[in-house]
Amino acid sequence: MSDDLNAMLEPGMLVRHPNRAEWGTGQVQSNINGKITVNFEQEGKVVINGSRIQLVPVFDK
Repeated sequence: MSDDLNAMLEPGMLVRHPNRAEWGTGQVQSNINGKITVNFEQEGKVVINGSRIQLVPVFDK
């Protein structure tokens, strides 16, 4: 259930990590089998396990 919203994430979409606000906004690079690669402004490229972390879409940047 927690990965329902993550499953909708597509390359190019903007997201934030719910526990790492200091990473800034990230752009989804890929979303393959629940492994979401995101390029964050302050942290760089990070692979997120979508079954453990619910990324927060950003619509107002």
